Amino acid sequence: MLEKQWTFIIRKNTKLMATNKDLLAKALKYLSGALPLLFLGPAVIHNAFMNQKNNWHYLVLAIGIGLCIFGVYCLFIGLKTIMKSLFND
Repeated sequence: MLEKQWTFIIRKNTKLMATNKDLLAKALKYLSGALPLLFLGPAVIHNAFMNQKNNWHYLVLAIGIGLCIFGVYCLFIGLKTIMKSLFND
């Protein structure tokens, strides 16, 4: 009988952290956008190095580097938003 009372008091005083589902959905959108960019960027960079004789080489290389940087940025923002949704910061 005494054990049941203590477990009730312990359960009553603990607070469960709830996940913010709207923020989590937003984070998953960022991560789903980052995934194709992380594959597309290196493919464009590889294509730029394969066609070095073309005049558009530097433009295609800059676009590929930009895609890689934007993919990493989206990945970072997505993970940051997931942490914010889990811990309610």
